Amino acid sequence: MTQFFNTYYTEIINSVIIFGVLFIIQFIANLMVSKLGRSRHKNRARIKLVGRYVSVTFFLIALLIEAFILGIAIDDIILLFSSVFAILGITLFANWSILSNVTSGIVMFFSFPYKIGDKIHIHDKEHEVIGIIEDIRSFQVHIRNSNGDLLTYPNNMFLQKAVTLVEKDAYDK
Repeated sequence: MTQFFNTYYTEIINSVIIFGVLFIIQFIANLMVSKLGRSRHKNRARIKLVGRYVSVTFFLIALLIEAFILGIAIDDIILLFSSVFAILGITLFANWSILSNVTSGIVMFFSFPYKIGDKIHIHDKEHEVIGIIEDIRSFQVHIRNSNGDLLTYPNNMFLQKAVTLVEKDAYDK
C-alpha cells in the first residue's frame, strides 16, 4: 500500500487539489445560481434543478481534468468523447424535443419575465391559452385555465410564441 502512495504521490496530490478547487468553484456557482433565483423570485425546485445542472457540469469537467492528471493519452480521451457524443447525438436527434425543452428550461430560469401566479395569454394560432402559471418545470410549464383544467405547455413552444402578461400574481387577488 505504501508503495502505491509513493509511486502515485504527485497524481494523488494533484487530484486532491483539482477536486478541492473545482468543489469550491462549484459551490460558489451554486450559491450564485441560488442568489440569482431568489432575487428573481424563482421557485425553489427550479433553483435546485439548475444547481444540479451546474454540479453535473463541474463533475464532468473534474473527470476530464483527472484523466489528464492520470496520464491518459489525448487520443484516447478524444476517442472516448467522440464515441459518447456520437451516441448522444443519435439519441438526442431522435428525441430532439427533450433536449430542446431542457435547454429552454435553463434559458427560462435566467431570463423569463413571468413567474408562478402570473396570469398569461399565449397567442398561438392553433391553441389560444389563457391561464395562471402554476409551476415551471424543466420540460414544461403548468397553466391552469379558467375552466380549472391543468394545461402542460412545452418550454420550447413557450419561448417561440408571443405571450402577454394579463395579470401579475393573479393568486394574490
